[in-house]
Amino acid sequence: MTTTTRILTGTLAGAMLIAGSAQADRSDWPQSFTVGTASQGGTYFVYGSGWANLIADELGVSGGGEVTGGPNQNLALVHTGDLALGLTTMGPAAEALAGESPLAPGVAMDNVCALFPMYETPFSIATLADSGIESISDIPDGATIGFGPAASTSDTYFPAILEELGVNFERRNGGWNDLGGQLQDGLIDVIAFAAGIPIPAVSQLEVQTDVNIIEFTEEEQQQVIDAFPVSPFQIPASTYQTLEEDARAVSMWNFTIAGCDLPEDFVYEITKLSMENNDKMRDIHRSAQFSVPENIQYNTVLPFHPGAVRWYEENGYEIPADLKL
Repeated sequence: MTTTTRILTGTLAGAMLIAGSAQADRSDWPQSFTVGTASQGGTYFVYGSGWANLIADELGVSGGGEVTGGPNQNLALVHTGDLALGLTTMGPAAEALAGESPLAPGVAMDNVCALFPMYETPFSIATLADSGIESISDIPDGATIGFGPAASTSDTYFPAILEELGVNFERRNGGWNDLGGQLQDGLIDVIAFAAGIPIPAVSQLEVQTDVNIIEFTEEEQQQVIDAFPVSPFQIPASTYQTLEEDARAVSMWNFTIAGCDLPEDFVYEITKLSMENNDKMRDIHRSAQFSVPENIQYNTVLPFHPGAVRWYEENGYEIPADLKL
């Protein structure tokens, strides 16, 4: 046997061994999975559905995204096992873990584990250009404001943020696409978004009509940071056609989540796929440029799934002891 033949034979045997081991590791994997997203027209839906398809295609497991009410509902459904995977925001996650979820008061949702960081969710405001509203202080008393699906991050925090800033309003809930249509038809005055950017519903509105993206003043931004678990944020001018310069806002981090009882090898492969293929993640939604392991530091709330911990530690990232199961 020649040296080349021995190398090829050895390589083939090694590959078959690895393949056999990988197949054996799948013995306890779920037959299918579902990712909880949010309403159509929002970034969660685009990101979550695309991520589900990536997992299904690359790992050979049947799965897909599911329309939900957003972060709070995803936490509840992952906790109960009705969903394997989901997307959530750190504010609702902290409340759910403490038993303070608006969907299940008193229930500590401790079967929810973090996988990887997604992106920051900016809190942004949009209205039609002909409304005359160019600042938060311009929003008239009694204005009807759309806050997204009930119990979503936007619906949970944005009304309180605007109340903190002295805005008096009528509250409207619905999917982002539906609210965008209502804004265009003059049925509501403002939409207050908490969603990854660019927000598909806003991008679609820009094509059809003139809109205003309303930014926070420096004073308003600081007032909100002092009162809520948010950070300063700048919406880049390149995000929307409407913006001529960066717009001041606040934001909250999002993470993917999984049931803590999911098989370790399954979650390890999902984490590996997601963290080692950022180009494919950015093909799903450009906000995934922030879906990188360096940003695991922004989860100080949920324990990381053991499968995710294994990938991070193998690749030189430290997980604090209090965030391990």
